[in-house]
Amino acid sequence: MNLSSSYTFEAPRRVVWKLLNDPTVIAGCLPGCESMDPTGDDSYRVVLTVGVAAISGRYEGTVTIADPHEPSDYRLVVAGTGRAGFVNGEAHVSLAELGDDADRTLVKVEGRAQVGGTIARVGQRLLGSVSKMMMDRFFACLATNAAASPSD
Repeated sequence: MNLSSSYTFEAPRRVVWKLLNDPTVIAGCLPGCESMDPTGDDSYRVVLTVGVAAISGRYEGTVTIADPHEPSDYRLVVAGTGRAGFVNGEAHVSLAELGDDADRTLVKVEGRAQVGGTIARVGQRLLGSVSKMMMDRFFACLATNAAASPSD
């Protein structure tokens, strides 16, 4: 499954970068996130509860921020398992100032995910829309945090 989306923030790129690298903010914005604990440099153990169609489950896994190029981009690597299946994925997250306006930031996310198990068999047709909905919720929450962050 491929994922691609972009989001506009009314905040400078350095503010958005900081939020996208803050595990407390990420955990607070990630739908279904129960915990996000550091396991090393830019690597976290994550516990999520996610539902697709009639299948709901608790997933445990790792999230790693790889190849960071502050404040422009990084790779996000995700691996998780639960009783209803597994998910493995990778995304490229890039940030750019919007036009000549240094107070607005465009975030692009392009990635792919492999999902297997019961959740993939039962909810296959819904996986794309559920993934997009979760990304939209995450970035809407992040935008709220960005608007509340000091820009200096």
